[in-house]
Amino acid sequence: MNMPDNHADDLDRGLAYDMPRLLSRRSLLAILGITSAGAFAAACGGTAPRAGSGEASRTSPASEAGLGDPESCVAVPEETAGPFPGDGSNGPNVLVRDGVVRTDIRRSFGDSSAVADGVDLSLNLTLQDWTAGCAPLAGAAIYVWQCDRNGDYSLYSPGAATENYLRGVGVSDSSGRVTFTSIFPGCYPGRWPHIHFEVFSSLDSASSAGTPLLTSQIALPEDVSASVYSAADYPGSDRNFAQLSLSGDMVFRDGWGTQMAELSGAADTGLTARLAIPVRT
Repeated sequence: MNMPDNHADDLDRGLAYDMPRLLSRRSLLAILGITSAGAFAAACGGTAPRAGSGEASRTSPASEAGLGDPESCVAVPEETAGPFPGDGSNGPNVLVRDGVVRTDIRRSFGDSSAVADGVDLSLNLTLQDWTAGCAPLAGAAIYVWQCDRNGDYSLYSPGAATENYLRGVGVSDSSGRVTFTSIFPGCYPGRWPHIHFEVFSSLDSASSAGTPLLTSQIALPEDVSASVYSAADYPGSDRNFAQLSLSGDMVFRDGWGTQMAELSGAADTGLTARLAIPVRT
C-alpha cells in the first residue's frame, strides 16, 4: 500500500524503538538462563517449540478440575509493544477512558463512532497461569490492539489519529476465556500480520497504569492471511505480504509456536481465531 510518509517514518522509528527493548529483554533473560527451550521444558516437564519453527506447542483445554496439562504448558514469550501501544507508555492512554472495556472493538467510542471495516474476526483467547500448570487465569485483564485494513493504528496514524477503534480490554471468566469481535488486520511493510496484547493481573491494574504480567503478540497463519488479502479489500496487503516470511519477521523469527493462532472459517463468512496464552504470574 502507499503509506503516508509520516506513517512510514513512525514505522522506521518503531523498528529503532522496538529493537533495543526487545534485545534488552531477551538478553537479560538469556543471562538469567530462562529463555532456552531446555529451560522451559525442564520447568514445565514438556517439549518447547523449536526456535524459528512453525510447529505449535498447544496447551490442552482446562480439565473438569480446572487444571491444564502441565506437560505441554509453555509460557508465551515477552515481545515488544511496538510504537503504537496507546497504553500511556508512548503518548495517548486509551486504558483510562470510559468505554474501553468491551467485546466489539470494531467501532470507536467516545467522540467518534467510526467503524473499522474488514473481514470479521472473532478472537477467542484463553488466559492460563503458567506457574500453576496452565490452570485457568480468571479475573485477569487483557488489552488487545491492532492495525486496520489499511495498516494504520488508531490514535497514531494519519487519518486514524482521532479514532480509537481496534483497541479494547476484556476480563477473563472463570475458565480464563476472553472474546473480542474485531477484523482481520491488514499487512503493512516489514511486519507479519499480528495482533498485540498486554495481560494485567486485574482490571484495576490495567486502568491505573499497572505493570503488565505479559506483553506479546499473536501471529496469524500464512494460508488464511494470503486468502484474506487476495479476496477482500485490503489495499496493498497482498503485495506487502508476498514479501514477508515468519522466519524473517523481527518479532516471530526466533519462534512462533506459542503465538500462532488457530483459525477457522472463511473470508466471506467471517473467521475465528483461537489461542491459549500461558502467563507467568
